[in-house]
Amino acid sequence: MAKKSVIARANKISKYPTREVNRCFKCGRKRGYMRQFDLCRICFRELANEGKIPGVRKSSW
Repeated sequence: MAKKSVIARANKISKYPTREVNRCFKCGRKRGYMRQFDLCRICFRELANEGKIPGVRKSSW
């Protein structure tokens, strides 16, 4: 879980567009971010296993 100050800093409009950091909206993690779902890989896996993300299911072959 990222600190509130770090999340607030990421939400501010930056001076340069290359400084913008994508963060998970649920926990604030910046690594392992998935743009399509706006989540980090850990939160994505939790929500997908619970069936809370429509159209996503665990693969098996």
